[in-house]
Amino acid sequence: MPSLTRSLLPLLTALSLAAAGCRVAAPAAAPAATPLPAAFPLVAADSVAADSASYADQPWRELFGDANLRGLIDTALQANPDARIALQRLEIARADLQLRRGALRPTVDGVASAGVDRFGYYTMNGIGNYDTNLSGNIEGKERIPTPTPDFFLGLRSSWEIDLWGKLRQRRQAAYLRLLATQKGRHLIETELVAEVARLYFNLLGQDNELRVLEKNQRLQERALDIVGTLKRAGRANELAVQQFTAQLLRTRSLEAETRQRIAATENTLNRLLGRYPQPIRRSLPILEQPLPAQVASGLPAAMLLRRPDVRQAELELAATRADVAAARAAFLPSLNLTPYLGLNAYRASVLFSTPGSLAYGLLAGLSAPLLNRAALQAGYRRSVAEQQMAYHTYQKAIQTGFEEVATNLRGVGNYQRMYELQQQEVTALNKAVSVSDDLYKANYATYLEVVTAQRSVLEAELNLTNTRRQQFLLLIDLYRALGGGWTAGAGTEAGE
Repeated sequence: MPSLTRSLLPLLTALSLAAAGCRVAAPAAAPAATPLPAAFPLVAADSVAADSASYADQPWRELFGDANLRGLIDTALQANPDARIALQRLEIARADLQLRRGALRPTVDGVASAGVDRFGYYTMNGIGNYDTNLSGNIEGKERIPTPTPDFFLGLRSSWEIDLWGKLRQRRQAAYLRLLATQKGRHLIETELVAEVARLYFNLLGQDNELRVLEKNQRLQERALDIVGTLKRAGRANELAVQQFTAQLLRTRSLEAETRQRIAATENTLNRLLGRYPQPIRRSLPILEQPLPAQVASGLPAAMLLRRPDVRQAELELAATRADVAAARAAFLPSLNLTPYLGLNAYRASVLFSTPGSLAYGLLAGLSAPLLNRAALQAGYRRSVAEQQMAYHTYQKAIQTGFEEVATNLRGVGNYQRMYELQQQEVTALNKAVSVSDDLYKANYATYLEVVTAQRSVLEAELNLTNTRRQQFLLLIDLYRALGGGWTAGAGTEAGE
């Protein structure tokens, strides 16, 4: 009985070590998600509506009526370097998915090998060869030469049987990352459409600023001529002349600055289009560009399905879950099959003498990690940490999207009100300039009142231009924040 116990002890020890080695860590619990509001906050404005339909449902070609702008966006989507880089990232993700799919299938290699072995006489191979060929002095048999050549021509295969889903989980992670990369490409295209439109309307705004400065410059030059005439007639002094001169010089310096900003904007826009600096064609001035009569935000849940960055973060989160599952399965035993089939001989002249040279075999191995599992444990901890990072990235993308939509919705209503009030201000100040000129000529107003009126109307017209430009930029940002026209599931080019 004691001898039986001693004989079973190594077996029991091996089984206990195997059981310990196959123990898998419990999956980490995900943090509780912050509930999403049911609707976006709206302002009381005629231009903003609460509706289940969304402003971003329409494609960008329908959103932008300016033919020149549509042509610029088309060029950017085709030639922009970032868009082309995103396309290559997609190809990398497809290659990774192909690699993960191939891991589930057996590999078969064609092998042609030649070798030589010299076995010691005091080894199993050495004595085996000696005894097999010389014992009994069998006639017709020849001794295997030493050193012993070895020729093989045939097929060798290796196949890991996916018992616990480790390889399938890796394939699933690669597939989800391919979809995430596709959404990343959509995100770049959406950002590119928005950025080209922003720069275009910035350019239209700067054009209008230049027109305002040129108009006011002519007005100030006329005023300077008048005050010069009055000085010569003794009705004005040198101080008045210098004040009008200084105001004219300031307007001319603003004109030069505006021309530089126009050149910089054109160059930036050309870079986005993937080309070197050249003139950008424009159509209607910014004050004549139409604005939508009403903007609908839709529901937050629809925004989540449409925004490429949220969908990308969601798919990345799902991919990290598959990574964690694969890392947990790596602790379990793996089964590998290594069959071979071919022609094997110790002399090349008899290699094709079948069936004597025919050789085949199959080795099945079951292996499990027992000691020093630091690499597996580190891989699992890394996968869990990456899953937590992906979760927080997903939550951040949702909160960022909600913030952008809420801010831009309020901006649409507030800037519409600002624009209406500034239009009235410009009208009043233009009348004030005309009245101040008449009063100054009649000696009922001072030159400072004329200078102040001219400066005020210049600032008011520049502010009006900036407000109109800001209206378009807010609408563009709102369109991008709501998803930029991408619908749920659109554009998927990958298949499981």
